Amino acid sequence: MSLANVLEPLQQPLFTVLDTPVAWTEVLGFGSGALCVWLVARQHLANWPVGIANNLFFVLLFTQAGLYADAGLQLVFIALAAYGWWTWTHGGGPGSDALPVRRTSRTEWTWLLAAGAVGTLALTLLLDRATDSTVPFWDALTTALSLMATYGQCRKRLESWWLWIAADVVYVPLYAYKDLYLTSLLYVGFMTLCVLGLRGWTRDLATVRAVPVEAAA
Repeated sequence: MSLANVLEPLQQPLFTVLDTPVAWTEVLGFGSGALCVWLVARQHLANWPVGIANNLFFVLLFTQAGLYADAGLQLVFIALAAYGWWTWTHGGGPGSDALPVRRTSRTEWTWLLAAGAVGTLALTLLLDRATDSTVPFWDALTTALSLMATYGQCRKRLESWWLWIAADVVYVPLYAYKDLYLTSLLYVGFMTLCVLGLRGWTRDLATVRAVPVEAAA
């Protein structure tokens, strides 16, 4: 039995939304994606394995939809998830078994923005010339923003939530344009969860900063 035969049931329509068939891959991506973001907002370690499952579903979904950069991005996400999983459990430094929430430094912002701009330009050119993508720039932009946000998530940088929100603002109309209505709705939910995550991490950051002051007193 080939891999295509194994995956075929996941690509079959389950129901329709606005006369557009919705496959199992989109439904499973919806559920695992929402659970993953909720776990990240709560700083729960289980977000990483759930996120990997979500990435695998989206590889299939985005390949079918012709969003090739987003499909390839999922493979990068899987590698970053392994790194983030390790960092969250071992990156707190001596005497700590957990990574605390931090602000993104100016140096990190400088190279993140530079890498994001270069990545967007390079991917736009690649998708425009080497694929049949109908949205090369927007596909490239969301890919770059998502990678920047994932780096911040791996390092527990507070501003990673703002990058995710920026990416979601583009993702919602992009997926609707590609007839992925359920996924578009999912990303509306993601934005809500991102706001909650931002608020939660902001509180945690304030707590971390207050500890030394209280200890000194």
